[in-house]
Parts: sequence; structure tokens; C-alpha cells
Amino acid sequence: MDVMNKPNVTVIGLGQMGAALADALLTAGHPTTVWNRTPAKADALVARGAGRAAGVAEAAAASELVVVCVLDYPAVRELLAPEAASLRGKVLVNLTSGSPEQARAEAEWAAAHGVGYLDGGIMTTPPGVGDSANMILYAGSPALLAAHRATLEVLGDPVDLGEDAGLASLYDAGLLGLMWSVFGGWLHATALAGADGVAAKEFTAVANRWLKTVSWFMSGYADQIDAGEYPGADATIDVQVAAIGHLLHAGEERGIDDRLPRLHLELMRAAVDAGHGGDSYARIIEAFRK
Repeated sequence: MDVMNKPNVTVIGLGQMGAALADALLTAGHPTTVWNRTPAKADALVARGAGRAAGVAEAAAASELVVVCVLDYPAVRELLAPEAASLRGKVLVNLTSGSPEQARAEAEWAAAHGVGYLDGGIMTTPPGVGDSANMILYAGSPALLAAHRATLEVLGDPVDLGEDAGLASLYDAGLLGLMWSVFGGWLHATALAGADGVAAKEFTAVANRWLKTVSWFMSGYADQIDAGEYPGADATIDVQVAAIGHLLHAGEERGIDDRLPRLHLELMRAAVDAGHGGDSYARIIEAFRK
């Protein structure tokens, strides 16, 4: 590959995710410098052409764009704080998982030391890094993201969440919660269908199609939530309380654990008891806000 016009990138932290980031950069032809506390973790990448830095300062000096992906935010600060001078004038892309509060604190630290800062959330597992179908969320300076978009696109589709450096971590936490809820509902439903001999693959083909309809409902409900009004023009909570009864009955007949649907029923009944049975399901957001 022609690497003459591709900027060098430094990757600090070579766990499974950090190694995948470095690998994607190398595959795309970016000169890549790597550093890890355990030097042996860099061996395979060095064999592929990466440069091995002797320390964090040397790693930072090698590139304008420095990507860090380690265990947690305290580890980021422990590694980078002693070498703040070597990062001055650089752009730090922190793809470490953490809380919005930690991300905002890190952005403040970076600004105080003259370091450009982007905080990121990688919305895939290591094997998905480098696939443009997968998102990487970025929060911080939109100008910095725009300036380095061509490089960051190598890692996944960059999604700009704006100036607030905490938003990538906030979205990441919320989206993981959504994922686990979807997994839980799918596994419960697959167990239910499987009790009558339906193969998981067969049921999931139909379930995936259904999720497209569910996403359409979500888009409509999002408008209701932003407006603070929940008209039940599609299906009221009253109707859904009746419908979930069928799910509970089917599960009871087949010996399927009912804790998840009973949680949904509890939330629905609370809304009905509060006088909101004629509203849409979006009304239940108020239960979570409490």
C-alpha cells in the first residue's frame, strides 16, 4: 500500500481491543506506532510492520494522533499524566470505556495541558473493528473529528455526538442496556418457541424482521417523549396489559421463567393505576425517570 500520504497513528494499550485498533490501522496502510505496558503484546503487530515505542513519551512523540485504549480511566491518567508535556499539541482519542463524568474530567485535563481531545465509544467487539458497518461514537471537538475523520474511518463508522465529551460514554452505557434488554427478550421468546420444537435459527429469522417494525415504533415514540405527550393512537397501555397476559400464560404452560415479562407487566400496571392506561407505551419512560 502507498503509505506516503497516510498519517502515522500511535496506539497505547494492546489488549484485545487496542490490538484490533492497531491492526486495522496497519491493514489500511497507516504507519502505526504501538506501546503496551507488557512489551510482548506488541510483538505480533511489530512483526506486521508497526513501530515499537520504548515508552509513552516516545509513543506520543511519534504521531499527531494518539489513540489510547486501556482498562479504565484511572489507568489512562496513570499512563498519560507523567507524560503530559509530550502530548501537548497532539490529538488524544480516548477509546477507553468509562462513565460520562470520567470522560468530562479527562477532557478538562487534556484542555489544561494543551491536548486536543476526543472521547469515544466502540460499539462492537474486537473482531468488528475495521468494519464500516460498525459505529464508533465520538464526543468532544467536532472540528478535531472532522480533521481526522479519514483516519478514524479506518476503525469503524465515526458518529459525531457533538461538543460534550461525556456523551460517547453516556450513549455507550445506554446502548449496552438496550442490547441486554433485547438479548433478554429474544432469549425468553426463543425459549418459549423452542419449547414447542421451533429451532432458534428459524424463530430468529422472524424476530429480526419484527425488530425492524419495533424500530419504527421507537422512532414514533421518541417524538412523543421529546414532546412530553403520549397519545395512544397506535396501541394503548391497557391493550398491551391484556396482550402480555397471553405471553405469561404461554410461558406458564411451557415452564418458561416469567421474571422478565412480569417486570414489563409491573411497569404497565403502574401506569394504568396512575390513570394512564389510554396512553401509548412511551408513557412508561416516566417510571424510569423516577
